[in-house]
Formats: sequence, C-alpha cells, structure tokens
Amino acid sequence: MAGPLSFWRIVPIPFAAWVAALERWQLTARDGDLRLGHSVLRGPARHDPHFRTCRIEVRLAPGPLRPPVRMQLHIDHWSATAIAIELIPCQRVNPTGAYFRAGRALLDDLTCALRAHTPVPRLAGVPLRQPGADHAEPRTAALPRPAAEPVIPALREA
Repeated sequence: MAGPLSFWRIVPIPFAAWVAALERWQLTARDGDLRLGHSVLRGPARHDPHFRTCRIEVRLAPGPLRPPVRMQLHIDHWSATAIAIELIPCQRVNPTGAYFRAGRALLDDLTCALRAHTPVPRLAGVPLRQPGADHAEPRTAALPRPAAEPVIPALREA
C-alpha cells in the first residue's frame, strides 16, 4: 500500500507496450538487471495478465555513500493508454532529501526510457505522413510591400 515514502506517477504508455519494453530490456540486460542512473531494476518481473499488473524489485541508490534501499516497483493498468507506476519501499527508510531526489529521478529516468522505446500509437483514420510524398511546403501569401516613407523636405528658415 502506498504511503508518504512512496513515489507514484501516471504515464501515458499502454500497459502492453510497457510489458514489451520490459521484456526487451531483460533480454538485453546483463543478468536481467537494468541500470537507471545509480539505481537498478532487478529481474525477472512478475506479471499477472489477469489483473494486468507487473511487479519488479528495485535497488534505489539515494547517493554514492548511502546503501541502496530495497523497493518494489508496481506497474498497473490505468486506462487503455496509460499505466500507473508506483515505487514502494520494502524496508525502513530515512526520509532525507537525497532519498526523495533519488526516487523522483528513478521515475523520471524510467518514464523517459519507456517513452523512447515505445512506438507512438496511431489514431484510427489518420494516415501516416510520408516525407516528400505529396506534401508541399506551406506557401506564404505574398504580402504587399510597405510603401516607402514619404520624404518630407527639410524646412528652411527664412
């Protein structure tokens, strides 16, 4: 259950895309671990397809001289186009500024990595734009040039 020492976020990525990205990472990561900054997501992830949830162990690194904090990352189906991610501590935590910065940074890094590795969903009925295929550069209407400033003859003192 979430508490004041947990971190959570709604991410506009479909649950299936998240699971696919996680499986790709686990296949390419050394020993099933994924490093994000100084923190580590430790595989394998546990999937529950019935409830559309996923859990993965995390070692949050609050700083170079502090021991990692054992945490659990919960990924839940939020809507057809979004997931809810929640980072929950599994041990007593010293709520320092470094702890909160590390937790927010981990969710930021994870969100950016997910967006970078997730294809953008197409809207039904909207064709993909092909570069150079019947797409002319927008034309700008020829605006009339401003008239030259009227020349006012210098006044002569008489």
